[in-house]
Amino acid sequence: MDALKQRLKAEIESIGYYLYDMHILNRDGEKVLSVEIENDTYIDIDDCVKVSQHINPVLDELDPIQDPYSLEVTSSGAERLLRNEEEINRAKGKFVYVETFERSIEGTLESITETSLIIKDKRNRTSTILKADINTIRLAIQF
Repeated sequence: MDALKQRLKAEIESIGYYLYDMHILNRDGEKVLSVEIENDTYIDIDDCVKVSQHINPVLDELDPIQDPYSLEVTSSGAERLLRNEEEINRAKGKFVYVETFERSIEGTLESITETSLIIKDKRNRTSTILKADINTIRLAIQF
């Protein structure tokens, strides 16, 4: 599964998207290869179709699942978790929700240092959050 994930990651990145996650699911007795993608702006149905058409020949070549299965390409979600440094760095300039041991804050991720994040909230107040203190960080929808 790791080899498949790495191959699909490379293929998806070659056309300007990022592989967020991938799962093999059982839905009503049928297998589904679910591929979640993202990019630097937002994902719409045309993006999902483009990625699906691009990776279909690779899946045909690799034949990674023995049983019949369906391919599902979806957005990783508007409020997806930021799970690593790479994802956090791509979120610079975006609206995020950060939860620490002591508080939670929503705002624009202004900058990132080796040890901290600078967040500007809706009132234009700037907060420094130590990375070591973060329990959860995800993209957020700004209302």
